[in-house]
Amino acid sequence: MTELPIVRSFKDAQGIEITFYEWPVANPKASVQIVHGLGEHARRYDHVAAALNREGYSVYADDHRGHGQTGLRMTAEGITKKQGNLGPGGMAAVFAGVRQLSHIIVGENPEEPLVMFGHSWGSLIAQRIFNNYSDEYDALILSGSTLAVPGILPSSGFNKKWDATPNKTGYEWLSRDPEVGRAFLADPKNFPESALQVFGVPNTLQLLGVPSKNIDSHVPILLIAGSDDPLGGERGNKLLLNAYRRAGVKDIEAIIYHDGRHEMVNETNKAGVLADIVAWINDRMLPTEHLDEV
Repeated sequence: MTELPIVRSFKDAQGIEITFYEWPVANPKASVQIVHGLGEHARRYDHVAAALNREGYSVYADDHRGHGQTGLRMTAEGITKKQGNLGPGGMAAVFAGVRQLSHIIVGENPEEPLVMFGHSWGSLIAQRIFNNYSDEYDALILSGSTLAVPGILPSSGFNKKWDATPNKTGYEWLSRDPEVGRAFLADPKNFPESALQVFGVPNTLQLLGVPSKNIDSHVPILLIAGSDDPLGGERGNKLLLNAYRRAGVKDIEAIIYHDGRHEMVNETNKAGVLADIVAWINDRMLPTEHLDEV
């Protein structure tokens, strides 16, 4: 039996080798592409992939430029100085790399729908890609996101509310489960710097923007967030919801989990969150001819 995930790679337009992971299933109902956040890597989503696999979805995710195995290789080869640095092409190359993986997925699964799931920084990447290429995706899920405009999108101070926590890790803002912060801190593939520190101002500015009125209004969108998430929380996600509605999106839903923090897929109620995500995808991806069987 093949051990999952399958570890693969591709070369991007600048010749950087991008590591990506595949969690396949036989006869998938759809493929889900996970776009991870800042300072983390794709393997933190093993449990999300497993939940989607159980429901008949194949899953793919890459380690972006400067992150995970991709980032470690870049520093080892002298392309970048430290984890988080994006290398030649910067943020635009990250966007292009995520889309390149989308094209690989569709090439290998030409008959199946493609769902993009972006978390945190990954959700901002997904927003920018979706603005220009919404016709290439069949659904969009944004986790731990916000409306990406100055004054709404914070750049630091995420753990301020929990600074008085005894034996704090500095990552209490991620989840009410203290083990999540401890595991993040102990993982050598993670790093603590902010976007401005590792990307620089010009690259960070490329993440800003609002939903375009040119997006395909028929592609469904799900927003999931904790009410206690310092990145966006309820306010930032309601603003994002309304912005997508103004852009004409016909099927958009926001699920705000009371007292949840930044990583709802790692929260104390993660089983329910994953069930909600799967149910939402099932409602939109299940072929019409199978509806009578449910």
